Amino acid sequence: MQFVITLAMSATPLLEILHTDPAFVVVNKVSGMLAVPGRGADKVDSVADRVRRMFPGCIEQPAVHRLDMDTSGLMVVALTAEAHRHLSRQFHERQTKKRYIALLEGVLEQDGGTIELPFRLDVENRPIQIYDEVHGKMGTTHWRKIAVEGAQTRVEFIPVTGRTHQLRLHAYHEKGLGIPIVGDPFYGNGTGPGQLKLHACELTFTHPGSGEMLTFQSDPDF
Repeated sequence: MQFVITLAMSATPLLEILHTDPAFVVVNKVSGMLAVPGRGADKVDSVADRVRRMFPGCIEQPAVHRLDMDTSGLMVVALTAEAHRHLSRQFHERQTKKRYIALLEGVLEQDGGTIELPFRLDVENRPIQIYDEVHGKMGTTHWRKIAVEGAQTRVEFIPVTGRTHQLRLHAYHEKGLGIPIVGDPFYGNGTGPGQLKLHACELTFTHPGSGEMLTFQSDPDF
């Protein structure tokens, strides 16, 4: 089932609902939309807030995982407390599978591999993440070159860990791919929200009730 819901808000993007279930919904988040509410009244609008208001009886805090505001693509959002516990545990224990598509700001010569870099939050420049061999926590990403498109490269990312800005840092850092993602306002040449070419295109998890393995897919618009 796929449909689009819009709320009575001016100048805000639509929220595409790809699948509904009594326990959860799967949405396709656009780049520039928050996954969960931020601090301040101007940052309440988000995937979690919209789902909570769209579905009567939804729990107060339905998000079980997040995407960066700049990242588009698939999110699963719990509607019940039991589903929230079950899905949250799957993400925490790395039982889910996620796949991303990105466009890089240059031509990548390598064909694929695995990136392992320790990094941490730059406390003086939030939310920027920085490489740190001493205090950083390891992030691991498998990647594959899909195609060179003019002066850009399309790549597939499969993260093993799920750390903040992991794919963005792994792309731009010289010890990673050395090429930032197109439109990245933190690590590349992006000038504002909604420009990042990074899309969560596939998400696999276990149904919190039946135990069935579910896979959802979403093509990027770039």
